[in-house]
Amino acid sequence: MRKWFMVGSMALMALGIAACGTDSDDSTDESAGNGGDGESAAEETGELIVYSSRNETFVDELLAKFEEDTGITVEAFHGGDNAINRLKTEAEADNVSADIFISNDVGALEHLRMEELLQESDPEGIDTIDENYRADDNSWFALSARTRVLMYNKDMITEEEMPKNIWDLTDSDWKGEFAITRGGNGGMIGHVSALRQEWGDEQTSEWLEAISENAGTITDGHGDIRRAVGAGEFAFGLVNNYYYHQQLQEPTDNNVGVIYPDQDDGDMGAVVNAAGIGHIADNPNAQSAEVFLEWILELENQREFSFNSLEVPINPDVEAIEGAASIDEYKTHDMPLSQLGEVWEDTRTLIEQSGLDLEIR
Repeated sequence: MRKWFMVGSMALMALGIAACGTDSDDSTDESAGNGGDGESAAEETGELIVYSSRNETFVDELLAKFEEDTGITVEAFHGGDNAINRLKTEAEADNVSADIFISNDVGALEHLRMEELLQESDPEGIDTIDENYRADDNSWFALSARTRVLMYNKDMITEEEMPKNIWDLTDSDWKGEFAITRGGNGGMIGHVSALRQEWGDEQTSEWLEAISENAGTITDGHGDIRRAVGAGEFAFGLVNNYYYHQQLQEPTDNNVGVIYPDQDDGDMGAVVNAAGIGHIADNPNAQSAEVFLEWILELENQREFSFNSLEVPINPDVEAIEGAASIDEYKTHDMPLSQLGEVWEDTRTLIEQSGLDLEIR
């Protein structure tokens, strides 16, 4: 019997975990990643425990496919950013219960690696992922990319009227016109980390203070932004690009457009982040974890990881869903994604000091 569980706020309080919020992206026997020996691996291990900060809908469908393909039962903790806190708390107590971490943010994965909470891996298929999108020891690897964009309501503002770069959001002319997420959102942390590299901390703090003041609303996640912009509550919002594609698929409130910011000569380019998989150190179900790592690198499962969220596959041999823009079609910021982890914790501190709350209060 499949075992899924969602730990609510009462359970998190009981564990003493400091809340950080949430964001809210074809089977064969051989896809078990063990030369078609998925059933024997399941008999040896039988279980896989996954912690995830990724959208629950996308993860549940992926893990259901893994269960069907391999016979390995999955337990999933959908904790948003709290999944990171839970893992760190368990590590401090020498009681790690998870095998795999699924994250929306490469910075978070690299942070966990630097904290020695991930361990090296060498799964079959790892060479399908460019070295720029995986850790040196393959303890984590990205599978799908997302870009920070400005999604706008075409009934309220034209493309020509829209701001064309991220700094423009500091202009008082935009006060009350746009929506952003709380500072603890994984997409915001990654974005601010890239801005720190580009601008330095002083200018980044200035930007954070200004957008906190100018924003018409500060939401828990990007889904709230896309729906509000689609409904005309705000002219535009700062989101990951796949939220724009999601809004286009809505039966109503779908008259939206998108601006990929900072595209002019001399601009830094749009900020890119990625979602991926981490191999948790000292995990209790080592063989199941190895099966999963090789299974997820099968081309059909790489596509499954990005397909429902409309993200762009990292592997160029994996077809993206129709309508999802490829990252080679626009100018992107040149910060290596692995560097996000080096400043992940400091970025959270800078965000809070600048006045953008990590949580919705």
